[in-house]
Amino acid sequence: MTQRPARHRVVITGIGCVTPLGTDVATMWQSLLDGRTGFGPVTRFDAATFSTNFAAQAPDLDLADWYADPSPFVGVGRNTKFALASAAQAWKQAGLGDPKQPSSSQSQVDPSRVGIYLGSGEGVLDFENYVRTNLAGWDAEKRTVDAAKWAKAAYENMSAVRELEQESNMTLSHVAQALGACGPAYNCLTACTASTQAIGEATEILRRGDADLMIAGGAHTMIHPLGVTGFIRLTALSSRRDDIPNASRPFSIDRDGFVMGEGAGMLVLETLEHAQKRGATPLAEITGFGSSADAFRITDIQPDGQGARYSMLEALDEAGIGPDDEDDNGRPLIHYISAHGTGTRENDSIETRAIKNVFGDRAGQIPMSSVKSMLGHLIAAAGAVEAIVCVQCIHTGILPPTKNLNKPDPVCDLDYVPNEPRDVNSIGGVRTALSNSFGFGGQNNTLVISRFEGESR
Repeated sequence: MTQRPARHRVVITGIGCVTPLGTDVATMWQSLLDGRTGFGPVTRFDAATFSTNFAAQAPDLDLADWYADPSPFVGVGRNTKFALASAAQAWKQAGLGDPKQPSSSQSQVDPSRVGIYLGSGEGVLDFENYVRTNLAGWDAEKRTVDAAKWAKAAYENMSAVRELEQESNMTLSHVAQALGACGPAYNCLTACTASTQAIGEATEILRRGDADLMIAGGAHTMIHPLGVTGFIRLTALSSRRDDIPNASRPFSIDRDGFVMGEGAGMLVLETLEHAQKRGATPLAEITGFGSSADAFRITDIQPDGQGARYSMLEALDEAGIGPDDEDDNGRPLIHYISAHGTGTRENDSIETRAIKNVFGDRAGQIPMSSVKSMLGHLIAAAGAVEAIVCVQCIHTGILPPTKNLNKPDPVCDLDYVPNEPRDVNSIGGVRTALSNSFGFGGQNNTLVISRFEGESR
C-alpha cells in the first residue's frame, strides 16, 4: 500500500449554479452587481391567502440544455434538476468534458477517485406534489384528501421509483450517475448550512487523500405550501407584500425576515496535485473550514453568537490566519465576509456580534455583504452559491452589495457594502474571503476561500 501525504491542498477548478437571478454564474454575478432582485409572486401554487405570497423562484429547466441524453432524469424533482444543471456547468469549466457532448469527456480521472458531497434538501415536497396531482382523492378546490380513494390509488398506481425520489440522497445519486462519480458519496441535511458543510467535509476528504476530486455543493427548493407555511409559522419570512422587490433588508432596522428562494450551487474541488497533473486552472483555494453547534434552542441562535464565533475561529485557525493579521496595505487579512445575513432580526444582530467578538476593533474594517438581499434564501443551497460569490469576488476584485440597506440598524454597525457594489482593486483586491452559514437547529459552518497563489502557501 502506498503511503499518502498527510495533508493535501485543495483547489476549486469549476463552479456552476442555478438561481433566481440566472442559470449560470456569469448571469447571476452580473445581476448581483446590477442590484437586481429575484423576488416575485409565487406561481407554483395558489398563495393568495398566505401572509407571505412571494418568493425568489428559479426558472424552469430543460436538462437537454446541459445533457446529451436527459432521459435518465425524467420525473426527477426540481432540486435534482437544479443540481444536475449546476454540476454540468462546474464539470465543464473544470475541463472534465461537456455532458452535452459525451465525446468531449476526457479520461483524466479515475472514477473510483471522484466523489460527491451534497447538502441537498428534502424530496418529500416534490413527492407530495406528485401525490396531489397524479393520484385520486385530492380535491383541489377544497384542499382536502379522500383518504380511502388516495390509499387505493396509491396502492394501484404508485411508482416504486417515484417513492425513492422522496429520499434526500436521490439528488446525490442522480449527479453521480450523470458524471460517473464512483468514489465517496455523502449527503447532509443540516438546514441552511448544509452546502457549506458539504464543501467543508469534501475538502477534508481530499486533504486526507481519500479522493482526488469531489463535486460538492447543494440544491434545494421549499417553495411549496408546506415549506412556505412552516417558515411563516417560524416568523422567519418577510411579509412585505406591498413592496416585494425590496422585501429582503438584511441589517436594516426595518427588516422583517427573509424571502424564500430555491436553486443550487456546485463546485469541483481537487487536490492541487491532481489539478496540476491534468493541467487544470485553479480558480481559488479552500484554506479553512470550521464547524460548530450552538447547543441551544433549535429555533434560535445563541444570543451571544458563541457558536458562530467558534466556527469562524476554527476556519481561520485552519487557514493559518489570526484575527489581527493584516496584509501589506494594512488591511485585515480577511478582505471580504459573505454574511449569512438572512434579514431576520435575531440573525443579523447576532452575526454582527459574533464577527465583532472574532475580529475585535478591526471588525469594522472588513467589508461584508448579504447576497440574500437579492437572491433570497436558497436554504440548503445558500452556502454553496455564496461560496461561488466569494470566488467571483476574488477574481474580479468587486464586492456585491447588501441591497435595501437604507435604514441601518444601530446594532448592526459594521461595513455591509450598502446598495452599490464596491471595487477594491485599487487597494489590492480580494485575497481571502470568509463565508458564513448558520442553520436552524444550531449548526454553524464557515469557509475560508483564498486566491490561488501557486506554490507560495
